[in-house]
Amino acid sequence: MSARVRIPTQLRSLVGGAGEVTVDGETVGDALKALDVAHPGLAERLFDESGNLRRFVNVFLGEEDVRFLDGLSTPVPAGSIISVVPAVAGG
Repeated sequence: MSARVRIPTQLRSLVGGAGEVTVDGETVGDALKALDVAHPGLAERLFDESGNLRRFVNVFLGEEDVRFLDGLSTPVPAGSIISVVPAVAGG
């Protein structure tokens, strides 16, 4: 299914400055992997050595955090918006 992935400012240099990229994928994980195929270098920023989302990377399908759905196995309906949101720390 085709989905739009919203790219955070910190990663836009890896996608030619685009704030949003369209990819195909049946699941959130497939879509993020397709994003890396089209724009190499993103996977190492999004995934840890085990292939899981990095601890400080949040991914939303629509308004829902995929960690509270089926994680990277969450199905992606056509026309969905996937948002990559880095966690912000401060004190």
